[in-house]
Amino acid sequence: MGQRCAYCDKSPVSGNSLTQRGKAKYLGGNGRKTTGITLRVFRPNLQKIRVQEGGSTVTRRVCVKCIRSGKVTKAVVRKPFTIPNG
Repeated sequence: MGQRCAYCDKSPVSGNSLTQRGKAKYLGGNGRKTTGITLRVFRPNLQKIRVQEGGSTVTRRVCVKCIRSGKVTKAVVRKPFTIPNG
């Protein structure tokens, strides 16, 4: 399952990359002309993070949109502002 979000199933999408020449009409030219079209890939911004699932901690590849929106609960290594006993 490479390049796929574990939560929202976001995966790479293909599109076109345009190469153009000329000056835009609103800038005083006579228009932009397309000189080449090539395929390109839009890849999701995946991060490998440790996630709390059920009672265990697992490593998953998750897109940043899911991390920011709160769909994922990150695993807590230790509680903040505590002194380790040792």
